Amino acid sequence: MRIALYQPDIAGNVGAILRLGACMAVPVEIIEPCGFVFDDKRLKRAAMDYGPLAEMRRHADWEAFQAFRKCLGARLVLMSAHAPASIYRTEFRDDDILLMGSESAGVPPHVRDACELATTIPMAPGLRSLNISVATGIALGEALRQTRQLGDA
Repeated sequence: MRIALYQPDIAGNVGAILRLGACMAVPVEIIEPCGFVFDDKRLKRAAMDYGPLAEMRRHADWEAFQAFRKCLGARLVLMSAHAPASIYRTEFRDDDILLMGSESAGVPPHVRDACELATTIPMAPGLRSLNISVATGIALGEALRQTRQLGDA
């Protein structure tokens, strides 16, 4: 299981997701460009002392990430507020990559088209979306639960 962030905009969200990745022993893939300076102090503050413990890889662009993913042979699962299928009706695989779009724009059509599956977190009617770090935690928790990678905690 991996988390991938497509051109993230907010350092604090990336820091929180790096902390999540470290705590859950799940690698985090950052697909650049980012909307902030990567060594930004807000990123470090959000990740706290977990940042160095996170397995993180930065990819120069979408094409570099796709080359990496194809080497892994992993399925790309897009998390989207617009997907028809709920994460609770999705069958996750232990080698899935959960792709989160940028906070401001999501993902462009060519990225959406490259995903083998799109799924969503059900929410109350009329509400748009969750914070990306919260959504990542919910989706990752469900995917790890289904694939029995959560451990005994």
